[in-house]
Amino acid sequence: MRRPFARTLAGTLILGAAAAALPLASPPLAVADSVIVGGTPARVEDSPWAVALSSRDQFGGTRSGQFCGGVVVAPSTILTAAHCMSEEVLGVPLQQLRDLRVLAGREDLHTDSGDEIPVSDVWVNPEYDAYTNDGDVAVLTLSRALPQKYVIPMARRGDPAYEPGTGAAVYGWGDTTGAGDYAHVLHSARVTVLADSVCDEAYQGSVDGTYTRTSMLCAGERRGGRDACQGDSGGPLVARGRLIGLVSWGSGCGRADSPGVYTRVSEVVRLVERTGGSAPGA
Repeated sequence: MRRPFARTLAGTLILGAAAAALPLASPPLAVADSVIVGGTPARVEDSPWAVALSSRDQFGGTRSGQFCGGVVVAPSTILTAAHCMSEEVLGVPLQQLRDLRVLAGREDLHTDSGDEIPVSDVWVNPEYDAYTNDGDVAVLTLSRALPQKYVIPMARRGDPAYEPGTGAAVYGWGDTTGAGDYAHVLHSARVTVLADSVCDEAYQGSVDGTYTRTSMLCAGERRGGRDACQGDSGGPLVARGRLIGLVSWGSGCGRADSPGVYTRVSEVVRLVERTGGSAPGA
């Protein structure tokens, strides 16, 4: 089964292509000892670039309307997953979403701490492929700028942070178990950047999607147990103090031999510039 990492209106699991998010059966229960599958609580003061996407109209107010994650790459620029902006995830066409906001500096979604900033513009990669999950990136422009301290640098092509074996961390407010138990405080999980060959073997063009080395990144643990999950889509994968990936797709949550797949950040600027969007972090 293929899973995206966003939430449905009722907070139930969504399965399908990372963008299509078809409402099929739930995935197997993840092996997890805490939120984000194998993670621990994270202080927003230490990771201010990790933000939540919110719509109370569509997702209710209990968890501040959170449905996906994002990351600050410039004071007014947020990167997230393209599939987070799809009608299947939002429940309405993007242009009908009246209250899309970014929650910054809010560690606990049950509080009103930090900032809630309206989104003034959304660019969704026009080359996003819902079947293969390729090009899963969107750029949100904020109606007002965040402080520079919220910004995380992006790892460019050739950066050693992409090397297999590098330790990394993924951040989000997503599912704790793979069974629809969503976090209300920010969590992170330690994962390892894996060789492309690992994801080549795991995702060979099946219903899960197709792993593409140039635009995707493979991370997790071969034995499973630590991973992103539903609700974490668009959130950051960080290594050596730099952003290297955006949570995108995978099979199940924390399953052995089914590592998480991330949009490769070194390709994001090239994609955005080539297709006419605003270059993130420019």
